[in-house]
Amino acid sequence: MTQSASPLSGIRVLDLTRVLAGPHCGRMLCDYGAEVIKVEPPEGDLTRFTSPRVGSLSTYFIQQNAGKKCISIDLSTVRGAEIFRGLADASDVVLENYRPGVMDRLGLGYETLSSTNPRLVYASISGYGADGPWVHRRAYASVIGAESGLTRAQGDARSGHYANDPWSHADTYTALETTTAILAALYQRERTGAGERIDVSMAGTMLYVNEHMHDELFDGPIDPNWIRSFQPGDYPIMQVADGSHVVISAHPAERGTFEIIVAVMDKPHLLNDSRFVDVQTRMSNFGALLHEMRTWAASLATAQDFEDRCDEFGLAVGVMRTARELAENEWAQERGAITTVPDRIGGDIRVPNAPWHFTHGTVGTRGEPRYRGEDNRHVLRDILSLSDEEILSLENDGVISSRIPKTS
Repeated sequence: MTQSASPLSGIRVLDLTRVLAGPHCGRMLCDYGAEVIKVEPPEGDLTRFTSPRVGSLSTYFIQQNAGKKCISIDLSTVRGAEIFRGLADASDVVLENYRPGVMDRLGLGYETLSSTNPRLVYASISGYGADGPWVHRRAYASVIGAESGLTRAQGDARSGHYANDPWSHADTYTALETTTAILAALYQRERTGAGERIDVSMAGTMLYVNEHMHDELFDGPIDPNWIRSFQPGDYPIMQVADGSHVVISAHPAERGTFEIIVAVMDKPHLLNDSRFVDVQTRMSNFGALLHEMRTWAASLATAQDFEDRCDEFGLAVGVMRTARELAENEWAQERGAITTVPDRIGGDIRVPNAPWHFTHGTVGTRGEPRYRGEDNRHVLRDILSLSDEEILSLENDGVISSRIPKTS
């Protein structure tokens, strides 16, 4: 079936964000087909200077920014701010993650930009939101993880060993929530003709995506014959004979699930074991129950044998892998889960592809990573109709800048 244009074809986004939460949001909009123009300060996005690197580009930067056009403007200058306002007048979305108040001080806040472009969707990402008592606190994912309960919950589940998670959940979750908010605002604009001001906090996001928040806030009586809020942290990880680790997505002490697991293991005598007669006794003897399950798992030769047996009884099973192992297996290849983008020196870099598969619309990672300021001339000439002489004057005055490696 012939695919049509991308869902966001014709939408222009000015992406002033850096590091991860904002750039990942911008990448999603880009992968949906929007024209995303990354606007960097003269020093560039921090992630341009991380490792590993290839072709004068960091792979971290490539993953979050491939396909975007890149310009570099000193917004602290009068002319730089004026140029940005002109670009905003010709755009649909402004996305920024400066600390609250910075854009207003630059004369680039929502009220200013929307006064000349009332259809503008203006999205801001910050640690704790654009108002409130913590408005000026600095925040990164590790900080928000600690403040929102994630770090504490993970440590409590590991006998009090507290450590920062290696994945920046608060950044990526906030990127997802901001993207959906932008899409909703664009849809709303189709009905009302008016733009929108969007304010997304990382802390608020982490409360929103916490599926156990209802339990954390519940102060009423608890029925001891039920597992509270599923508790996936209790789902056991086991090892089969070939050394593979596997997990069953089910709580072994739960009513109904316990009986299924007993049947899977073919250990009917456990149904009458005094240690496991109900949820309370099973939780009191949870270690013993896990020992029974791990002993049984060790008797199976492979992870496939384990999955085949569990599948007979409707239990979902996963194999513990590295991210690279999943990215390189036949499932990922068949689904196109990993794609390549040019490294700008004749080779390619592998990055995760967008996970959405559209029947009609064209979506997914496309284009190449760009150097800082590489698209200055193209963007300013095509959108603002500036002449080559005007652009050269801006470069000489330090209003715009670039860092493009020499080709020879």
